[in-house]
Formats: sequence, structure tokens, C-alpha cells
Amino acid sequence: MKTIQNGIIKENPVFVLLLGLCSTLAITTKFENAYLMGICVTIVLIVSNLIVSCIRKWIPESVKTPVYILIIATLVTIMELLLHSYARDVYQVFGIYLPLIVVNCIILGRALAVASKTSVCKSILDGFGIGLGYTIALMIIACIREVLGSNTITFMDSISTITGYRAIYRVFPENELIPISFLISPAGAFLTLGLLMAIFNAIRKGGKHESH
Repeated sequence: MKTIQNGIIKENPVFVLLLGLCSTLAITTKFENAYLMGICVTIVLIVSNLIVSCIRKWIPESVKTPVYILIIATLVTIMELLLHSYARDVYQVFGIYLPLIVVNCIILGRALAVASKTSVCKSILDGFGIGLGYTIALMIIACIREVLGSNTITFMDSISTITGYRAIYRVFPENELIPISFLISPAGAFLTLGLLMAIFNAIRKGGKHESH
């Protein structure tokens, strides 16, 4: 439990470690995009950590990084092929940001810092915790940007061909809120991320002071 909590709070990849920001800023215009990307990254994190932890004793130090990158690239390619075949709309929404999971510093960083040095069980928990922290961060950012920028919240749209349901809701009556369209622009993404980082870290550090 402590390992999972660590990934959500102490080492949150977005708000604390500032990793994976390209996809974070690009795909958080919709809530659905955020949790789907989070799920994809979490799956790759868990499986790559599992494999790396299993083979860590047999990989020479000199080729460790390229071997781990090859493992991650293979997993991402498999996921890309699956989405292309069974969830074409999701594949198209992610675009270039799906294959870019390969070079996401979160995944390689956890493989090098944790999975290559610890047991299989702890590596899996670390992957899940970091992935969950990443997903939660994306969902918070996307919720703010979509609700205030478009006055909607999208739970199911691109995956409606799989689930059979389409769930897009208007949050406020049209006469009560004028959408702040700036928030769904790249500049709005930076502003939202910056403000949330400041709030998150202020709360996190405040909690540390209280515990002392």
C-alpha cells in the first residue's frame, strides 16, 4: 500500500517528477482521453516492470538501457496493434502520442530505478502506483480543461463502438457558464498544469510539516 501511495503522492510523475508532460498537455482536452491514456501507460508500466525485474540478473550493466527500451517498445507496439485492430477510434485520437509511450521517461525511469533493483512483487506494485498517479493527474487536468473550456464532460465517445454507449454530458446550463475556450488550447494546458502543480505541492508539503 505504501508503494502505491508513493506513486500517487510523493512521486507523482506529473505533479512532482514532471515526467510524461508531452502527452499530458496534448491529450487532456477530454476526460475520456485522459483515463484511456492513463490505462495504456499503466499497463505498459506494470508489464515492463514485471519483465525487467524477472530478467534483471541476466542483463549486463553495459546494455541495460537499450534492452529495457526494446522491451518497452515491444509492449507499446503490441498495444498499438491491438488498438488499431479493435479500437480504431481510440487509436486515431491518440495519434502520435501512443507510440511516444516508448520514450516516456516515466516507464524507462521506473525500469532503471526500481524494477532493475527490486523484487517482482515490489516492481509490479511500483508500476501500478506510478501508473495510477499518472492517470489521476491526467484525469484532474482533463476534467478542469474540458468542463471549463467546453462545458462538457466526456466519459465515453471514442470507445462507444466497443461499449455500445456514448456518454457526453453538459455540466452547466448554457446561460450560467460561458466556456473558457482558452483552456483547451496549448497555452491553457500549461496554465492548468502549472496551477495544479502549485496546489498539489503546497498541500503535499503542508502535510509534511503537520506530520512533524
